[in-house]
Amino acid sequence: MADYDLEALSLGELKKMRKDVAKAISTYEDRQKAEARSKVEALAQDLGYSLAELVGTETKTARAPAQPKYRHPNLSLAWCSRGRQGSSMANAPSR
Repeated sequence: MADYDLEALSLGELKKMRKDVAKAISTYEDRQKAEARSKVEALAQDLGYSLAELVGTETKTARAPAQPKYRHPNLSLAWCSRGRQGSSMANAPSR
């Protein structure tokens, strides 16, 4: 493993090193997950199953888009009252 004198590095070099370390950690975790998945798939295959059969992958149903309840006088702006109120609606004159 390389031994760095961190005190001798410039701020730019330290930031680049931090970015490189974060990327290396992320790719390492991804590689570990892929390796674990392949081992589990191989074990399931040896037992005569597929991984999807054992895990029981369920699909999440998507919500239908809500119809707008409130319209701005501009008519191109609308709010369905789901989530945060848009700034155009918050600043709109009350009826």
